[in-house]
Amino acid sequence: MAEEFVNRMEPADYAIISVYFLFVVAVGLWSMYRSNRTNAQGYFLAGKTMSWWPVGASLFASNIGTGHFIGLAGTGAASGLAVGLYETMAVWCLILLGWVFVPVYLSSGVYTMPEYLRKRYGGQRLRILMAVFSLFLYIFTKISVDIFAGAIFIQLAFNWNLYTAIIVLLVVTAIYTITGGLAAVIYTDALQSFIMVAGGIVLMVISYIRVGGMDRLMIKYSQAIPSATLEGPINATCGYPRSDAFNMMRHPLASDQPWPGALIGITFIGVWYWCSDQVIVQRALAARNMTHVKGASILAGYLKLLPLFMIVIPGMIARVLFTDDVACASAESCKAACGSEVGCSNIAYPRLVLELLPTGLRGLMVAVMMAALMSSLTSIFNSGSTVFTMDIWRRIRPRANNAELMIVGRLFIVVLLGVSIVWIPVVQAAQGGQLFIYIQSLQSYFAPPVFTCFVMGVAWGRINEKGAFWGLLCGIVLGVVRMVLDIVYPAPACGDVDTRPSFVAEIHFLYYNCIVGAVSISVTVGVSLLTKKLPDEYVLGMTFLTRGLRRSNDTGARVDQEKDIAEDECKQEPMNLEESMKVKSVPLWRKGIYWFCGYAPEARDAKVPELIASLDEKRKWRIVLLINALVLFGASIVVNVIFW
Repeated sequence: MAEEFVNRMEPADYAIISVYFLFVVAVGLWSMYRSNRTNAQGYFLAGKTMSWWPVGASLFASNIGTGHFIGLAGTGAASGLAVGLYETMAVWCLILLGWVFVPVYLSSGVYTMPEYLRKRYGGQRLRILMAVFSLFLYIFTKISVDIFAGAIFIQLAFNWNLYTAIIVLLVVTAIYTITGGLAAVIYTDALQSFIMVAGGIVLMVISYIRVGGMDRLMIKYSQAIPSATLEGPINATCGYPRSDAFNMMRHPLASDQPWPGALIGITFIGVWYWCSDQVIVQRALAARNMTHVKGASILAGYLKLLPLFMIVIPGMIARVLFTDDVACASAESCKAACGSEVGCSNIAYPRLVLELLPTGLRGLMVAVMMAALMSSLTSIFNSGSTVFTMDIWRRIRPRANNAELMIVGRLFIVVLLGVSIVWIPVVQAAQGGQLFIYIQSLQSYFAPPVFTCFVMGVAWGRINEKGAFWGLLCGIVLGVVRMVLDIVYPAPACGDVDTRPSFVAEIHFLYYNCIVGAVSISVTVGVSLLTKKLPDEYVLGMTFLTRGLRRSNDTGARVDQEKDIAEDECKQEPMNLEESMKVKSVPLWRKGIYWFCGYAPEARDAKVPELIASLDEKRKWRIVLLINALVLFGASIVVNVIFW
């Protein structure tokens, strides 16, 4: 099967891919030249100089990785439109990001989300727990998934070994992430967003034409039954399309995405991901002011309306066009079609690219897949290194200077890569081969406690450290229990007897999400009310109602509950004249290496700057952005109603 795909790649396709990579490298080098990567603010937050359009494009590109193209299309092929609800509901969360959460984070003056928890609640244990937990989620729900998804596409296109494809992809992405910092990531994300949207729309149009339009798709999808199913497998339902395939809101009990769990559970997941995850918020914090933050959120929101039409529906079309392969029902037929016994829905989008597109456009879409992988991975690498460096390493080494932080941040990316690769076999076998369902199920188990910790902290000053810590810890424990049970008792293949415990088999992951959320909120509120209230001056500027009051002359400056030991920088002696002369006499070749790596000897002992941002906005732009937010919100509602 793979050989048939490879024969379709022609020299023109390889030429376009090569041009794409050269262009990406050029943009990366240009952004490295323009940005200051020698200090923490420049490397991790792009110096807070970014405009709304690259930040908005980066928000979209960071989210739409290869896992989305492969996973959304695959789940669309397997079960229909319902998975698109994750995309349309994300629009609401992006509006919350720009109008509610970022103003609080800017008022707090933080680099990372764990750092916000320390300033909001006090102490260090909550910050450390969140930092470690965030890295855990990056590995198991982000990096390993995107690596695996990207490798699937490259494996089918070039007939490479899976791990050979992984190594090549990682080498390319790691180089400019390690050297370039957030500015390089954001500018290349902006380029890659354009490529992803343009290429995705082209393939969408060709797919719609090939299937005969939406009306014909609704007829043909219900008839897309693999021939192996018609021959009589163990379970007569295997391989048959769902009767509710074109509904986004489905039966509360007898469906794969029950609507009550979807509305509540996707809200937990969405607010956690878009409003408190380091990967996303870090981009918003890099914007130059609140007007640009809101503009970026609006742009990303409009772009998030596209995947339903650009990825999910083409995935359904792939089932119609390549029924026996994409919708294979038995382990034998799936093994022959894609090399996996648990299902082949993940090859839906690659099949469209390699079978439908003409020469040249095929190469463009391969570049699009690489762009999706690279933009997502580079974002996660940069954010993961930020969390580890600023929240964990500075706690271990409180007197680490600027140069040490830069080195540690870059080296930690290598550690993330290694652990993620080890986890790939688990991803490959999870959730019946539906990659996006694996992502969302795992996020469902862990999103509610993080949601509670941040939302309650932003919304209500009465929540204290004890309540937030125990609410977070209880939620994490419940999530780990379900994750372990899913690994020990994997979902059976179609036709096999389900021998899983009822706790696993009968409680949908979105309903389990609601259970974890209810427990986390109850523990957080209960413990907070039963323990001592924080003095008002400790939460000043840390909640939505007190945002912007951090340095108000009327209320007095906020008092930190516990001064972070890592922020108590040691008194470094300035370089003497002899040391200064040594810096100036560095050979040209070494200066080139220093520039490429973002290292400045004269700034090695510089203090990590505190973030200070104004929440002021011009009235004209505030009104324009608010109107856009209302239009965007209305558009998402209309889409949901159309496919109700």
